[in-house]
Amino acid sequence: MATLKEVAGRAGVSQSTVSRLLNDPSFSIKEETRRRVLRVCEEMGYRNVFRPAIAVLDAPPSGEELQDAYFADLRKVLAERAESLELDQLTFIRSIHELTERATEFDGFITVGAPVFPEADLRALHMVLPHGVCIDTNPAPRLFDSVCPDLSQTMLDALDAMIAAGRSHIAFLGGVGSIMGMHDYPEDIRELSFRQWAAHLGLETDGLVYSSGTFTVENGYRLAEQLVADHREAGSMPDGLIVAADVLAVGALQALNALRVEVPDELAVVSVNNQSIARYTSPLSSYAIDQRELARMAFSTLIDGLKHERRVRRHILLTTELVPRASFVPQA
Repeated sequence: MATLKEVAGRAGVSQSTVSRLLNDPSFSIKEETRRRVLRVCEEMGYRNVFRPAIAVLDAPPSGEELQDAYFADLRKVLAERAESLELDQLTFIRSIHELTERATEFDGFITVGAPVFPEADLRALHMVLPHGVCIDTNPAPRLFDSVCPDLSQTMLDALDAMIAAGRSHIAFLGGVGSIMGMHDYPEDIRELSFRQWAAHLGLETDGLVYSSGTFTVENGYRLAEQLVADHREAGSMPDGLIVAADVLAVGALQALNALRVEVPDELAVVSVNNQSIARYTSPLSSYAIDQRELARMAFSTLIDGLKHERRVRRHILLTTELVPRASFVPQA
């Protein structure tokens, strides 16, 4: 076990400063120095006293009530996890520039629904606050860690389940997103994965991918209307539909109902997220994303990085699980 002298030397302070900090609650010291000393105590096994100050870069896409509900649930889960770890209350910050300016107040950060930030902004943040974990997507994989649902595997699982249930003419409905990395590609990882896995499985995708616009109920309705218009009279209706997110699926199911497309007999529908709305719409079969596990792994990854100063970034993928309901019943 390290000595008080060794801890003081690593932290760049005097032995008396370390001693008073650990033993005198009234001792006044700069917050940045306090955190540094406590972190060194933890790293060197002197005493388990490190309680990191963590910010949440809260920058989700805006506007759609159901999509907002997903991120609202995630914020709540993060706050509950921080409380269970006996950490200070999380600070939610909406701007990457504000987080960069306030970097000295925090040891690390977690992102919620981060959009594609400019590369210069990400590098500036990394210079002053190098420890960050991005949830759901990662705008800078070489700079920050991430914990995400394995949406590529989810697409394969959905295709496999549809095929096993006798569906072979399968369409995809999605919106514009971005692929991991500092690139604003107008393609969501779910669409990319659907195309790749369908090709590997020998499935036709020409004219069966409807992926444009925002993740909203209205856009889901519009895309489903277009799908039916393109295929019903031509006699080429798909028998399965994989939807990128519940918010789109709600609109799609409304359109299919209005157009008298029988779900699931004529067209089986499965989605992703398993939000509470999925239980009451159709009801909708959906792949559940375990937000509590996302939060648990995000804190675990961040605290591990703070303690051990890793140079290698970690990208953790969590599987999803199908919650079957009436819109698609998988083969037993």
